[in-house]
Amino acid sequence: MKKIFTLLAIVLFLSVVSCSKEDDPIDNPIAVNPITNKQPTGSSANDLLSDKKFKKMVIEVVYVTGFEPSNTAINNFINFLTARTYKPNGITVVKRAIPSPRNSPYTNEEIVSIEDANRTKYNNTDEIAVWAFFADGKSSKDTDTSVILGTAYRNTSFVIFQQTIQGLSDSPFEPNRSLLETTVITHEFGHILGLTNLGTALQSNHEDAEHPKHCIEKTCLMYWSSEIGGGIGNMVSSGAAPQLDAQCIADLRANGGK
Repeated sequence: MKKIFTLLAIVLFLSVVSCSKEDDPIDNPIAVNPITNKQPTGSSANDLLSDKKFKKMVIEVVYVTGFEPSNTAINNFINFLTARTYKPNGITVVKRAIPSPRNSPYTNEEIVSIEDANRTKYNNTDEIAVWAFFADGKSSKDTDTSVILGTAYRNTSFVIFQQTIQGLSDSPFEPNRSLLETTVITHEFGHILGLTNLGTALQSNHEDAEHPKHCIEKTCLMYWSSEIGGGIGNMVSSGAAPQLDAQCIADLRANGGK
């Protein structure tokens, strides 16, 4: 029981944009990188949401052998994207496995290096590309009392610490793995879509002042939950992945999304 309570307390300790200032150095080299897929988190929100520039999207899902995300979670991710973005020529997923980099626990800089060495999909004329890496280890930011399940660290890049997710799911008193994967993936991509106040402008005052770049509404996917059994943690334990609330959806619509 203790394990699930810990999970519920930290399930949204997910994103570099909401962590301590020690994480900030990762943003500096990205901000000046000439490659369009290597920019700050949230800066491509409109390109991802609208069909003004890009009519289709490709998701490059790369995982360490033995740490593949579930088909259910990937399908849920595509459904999330379809519901919120305009991509009339479709959204496709390309998956492949790579050998372990054997660097766990992973620093932010090591995650960036893995992407740079393995990513093959980049934006082209009418297709925007997204990189999703599922790691075989934990984050170097983990502590004895909290763990990081995922990080959105570039405008089209995020990492899921799949080994940590596997260790906190699919056992008695723990959540379903696909449900936990879905929650972490969609939360992180919410940051890539500019939520909350991270490249997609607020249409109402709903950013959590105590946890910047997160929604103040406890039932929203973008809420930072640190209360045992409450908010999004409670939704995860009940068997339903949390959804974006009306205020976050309004923000996305104002920035070109559905």
